[in-house]
Amino acid sequence: MELFNSLLTSLPIASMGSAFSDSTTPGKIIVWVLILGSAGAWTIMITKGWQLYCAEQATADFLEAFRTDRNPTALFTRREEYAGSPLNTIYKAGCIALGGELQVHGIDPEDLLMGDMTSEAHRRLTLNQLETLRAVVDRNVADEALVLEDQMGLLATAVSAAPFLGLLGTVWGVMDAFNGMAQSGSAALSAVAPGISGALLTTIVGLLVALPSMVGYNLLSSKIRRISVQMDNFAQEYVSAIQNSYVIEA
Repeated sequence: MELFNSLLTSLPIASMGSAFSDSTTPGKIIVWVLILGSAGAWTIMITKGWQLYCAEQATADFLEAFRTDRNPTALFTRREEYAGSPLNTIYKAGCIALGGELQVHGIDPEDLLMGDMTSEAHRRLTLNQLETLRAVVDRNVADEALVLEDQMGLLATAVSAAPFLGLLGTVWGVMDAFNGMAQSGSAALSAVAPGISGALLTTIVGLLVALPSMVGYNLLSSKIRRISVQMDNFAQEYVSAIQNSYVIEA
């Protein structure tokens, strides 16, 4: 324990508080901007992470329920909701579009759960109507993908801009430090060390903002890609199920 304490006291531990007080006004402004950017990045990562977690759980429950029933419209008829799952939104939009296409043939769109799904009386969708339904499903897949990626651009901005903003503060601070040394006529290290220390603080803060944001962005992007693939796969699965249940080819 004594060895650890002696080692700790021998290390040159820089005080970020004193470095901040030694920095110039532009450097202090940049530090505050980076701190606010860090708060925003953490807010996005936490809220988006929770959103994606809920979406993954609800999507797993939705897929299990959808695949256990032979009728592709059974969940819609029973008014089952899986809040948070983008697949549920895509599914509801597809069923509503299906009801609209069936109504053209005089079938009540409010009664999609039909008793005899193999009956030719209910297999009334044409291939053109199926393509219309597919377009509706694909459009909702794209809309849900945009919802999933909402605010990810801001997080990517924090990842790329924070180091450069910190570097800007450092270069600016070092320039001011050497300018002050030139005006004072003193070449002693003690004359420029506080200013350089304050200037380097902006780089440290910039990296502290960028590194967690980069890790969070990569993790969130991976989850978004996973859910996006699930949406694409479900869209194909749903349209295929509707084709098998409702389309009769002449």
